[in-house]
Amino acid sequence: MNLTFLGTSAGCPTAERNVSAIILDLLQERGRLWLFDCGEATQMQMQKAKFSLAKLELICLTHLHGDHLFGLPGVLTSRSLMQNQSAVTLIAPKGIKQFIETVTSVSYSWLTYPLNIIELEQDGMVFEDEQFCIEVKQLQHRVPCFGYRIIEKDRPPSLMIDKLKQDNINIGPLYAQLKQGKAVTLDDGRVINGLDYLGKVKPGRKLAILGDTIPCQASIELAKDTDVMVHEATQENALQDTALDRGHSTTVQAATIAKQAHAKRLIITHISPRYSLQDSTKLVNEAKTVFANTEIACDLATFQV
Repeated sequence: MNLTFLGTSAGCPTAERNVSAIILDLLQERGRLWLFDCGEATQMQMQKAKFSLAKLELICLTHLHGDHLFGLPGVLTSRSLMQNQSAVTLIAPKGIKQFIETVTSVSYSWLTYPLNIIELEQDGMVFEDEQFCIEVKQLQHRVPCFGYRIIEKDRPPSLMIDKLKQDNINIGPLYAQLKQGKAVTLDDGRVINGLDYLGKVKPGRKLAILGDTIPCQASIELAKDTDVMVHEATQENALQDTALDRGHSTTVQAATIAKQAHAKRLIITHISPRYSLQDSTKLVNEAKTVFANTEIACDLATFQV
């Protein structure tokens, strides 16, 4: 499970940063990609990062401001140029359905695959299958904005192959039964218990991707005990009043949320265009004064969860 930041700028793109978009790479876990926010030129950034539109399964938007939204029509319609595409689920605040219907209508575009739209109006669980679940809570921004908590369910234990070999057990036809922890009888008459050859349950990973917001309790709850927390840090702390007026957070405020949530790791993004990449060290070091395990994202950077 990896996070690749396709865009890390706030408001508008710069020569160094595109606007907001993050890929959650689940190719190893489920052969699919999940996209969080979709600022303009997201599909170009996906090409640079060598991600295929065909692998998109889920698109989640935090809110409907243009720097998080304007790349969506291109992503959806370009995907329609590919043959036999699978369905995509789009989760976003209320209004996204009207946006999609309007932009496809006036541009004479169409989609060749099912687009399942879930409009957010309240907190709750918005996705769940045998591997993952996603919870949303409304944050505090100038427009309705939601944060996402992605939970990987505990992974079943794997068979201890080395121990089986040590005990001269050929697992070929017995693999499935042993993996289920069942007792089986071997050809030589031995009866073995599959539970004796199973490793430990692998705890699922937890991730929070938070949209534009001032510091709020919902952010703390979504990020509680997460392995990785992604939080906006639009301004340096000296510009706290400016950030508050525009519904944003500072480096120190993001770090404070991570500390209060007992997150293991913080990645800050959504950086104001006033800062160049040369300012990254200053910004991340400011956050580290509160939360030591802080990193700052730049475009096309990948972080393992």
